[in-house]
Amino acid sequence: MSKSNNTPPVCSYEGSDYQTSFWEEGGRAYEDLAEAIVLRKFLPAGGKLMLELGAGAGRNTPRYHNFDKIILLDYSRTQLQQAQARLGSAGQYTYVAADIYRLPFKDGTFDHATMIRTLHHMSDAKLALGQVQRVLLPGAGFILEFANKLNLKAILRYILGKQTWSPFSWEPVEFVKLNFDFHPDFVRQLLRELGFVVRDIRTVSHFRIGILKRSLPANFLAWLDSLAQSTGNWWQLSPSVFVNTTKTGPAKAAAPFASELELFQCPACGGQKLLPGQGSVDCPQCNAKWAYADGIYDFREPI
Repeated sequence: MSKSNNTPPVCSYEGSDYQTSFWEEGGRAYEDLAEAIVLRKFLPAGGKLMLELGAGAGRNTPRYHNFDKIILLDYSRTQLQQAQARLGSAGQYTYVAADIYRLPFKDGTFDHATMIRTLHHMSDAKLALGQVQRVLLPGAGFILEFANKLNLKAILRYILGKQTWSPFSWEPVEFVKLNFDFHPDFVRQLLRELGFVVRDIRTVSHFRIGILKRSLPANFLAWLDSLAQSTGNWWQLSPSVFVNTTKTGPAKAAAPFASELELFQCPACGGQKLLPGQGSVDCPQCNAKWAYADGIYDFREPI
């Protein structure tokens, strides 16, 4: 756990082998395939600037290949190093270590963003999603995934008296330190308050049950999941929910830029003109210096 200035605490995966232990060796092939299906349904045919929030080791990044530029953002530098090793340092990718509560980008920069398996670490969901709203262009798309408090397992456990918290109440529940489940109505209301229009809802990972995952091929389970995903527009009982939204306002195209530095603003003071330094990105407005090494911008704490 880390804390940045006066923002809420951050769940950091620094030094973690999450990609290997959880995804590649953790029996999550079905969940990965199910998420790929819903992303294919939600993603536009193409775009200019994609912001991937909570990118981790880049598991989903290749699925955004139709975008001209993809910014991978994660709080963990080591996760970004793993992503860089997997994806390379081609011009399509930019790697940024930063706090979602203090995004180091100018207002209205991106024409699309995703936040998958990340909101469940946010103790202040409104602050985090407000930052996403700020850096998106009007008319930009935003795909949000959240851990669903109102899932069928939680409902059954509550009815049987094996769980004290109610899955029907709107407030988020912290079931493990900095791990939160959210009620679908709470998330939809929050998105509306922040200026997002919900276009589509898909429920995902309906068959996240050990015996099914051990008994049936992942491809078959993912196909079954795809048949049930569209029911998310009527009810949400799965452990994972994807919401496809658009920021309100007339659509605008992402502005061309000559240098990546034109995308950033100083997270300390909001300065709009950052300059290249010696192994750093410097803000002449407040004199903050932010590390830049081995192809990774580090806006977590000034050096």
